[in-house]
Amino acid sequence: MKIIAVDNFAREYIADTLIAENVNEYMGKRIVDLLNDKESEHSQDSYRLVPDDYVLWRGMEELV
Repeated sequence: MKIIAVDNFAREYIADTLIAENVNEYMGKRIVDLLNDKESEHSQDSYRLVPDDYVLWRGMEELV
């Protein structure tokens, strides 16, 4: 599993960021919960746990 940061405001031109990979599901969920609790709702990033085959959104590169 991977932990990624995505834009909290759903702006298409902002790319996803890889935070960690090769994380087991149990620890990944805990880490994501801690990261999201630490950040406020006004934070630019939101953290997610995704499968290993998830392809990161490249932001403006995808749009051009």
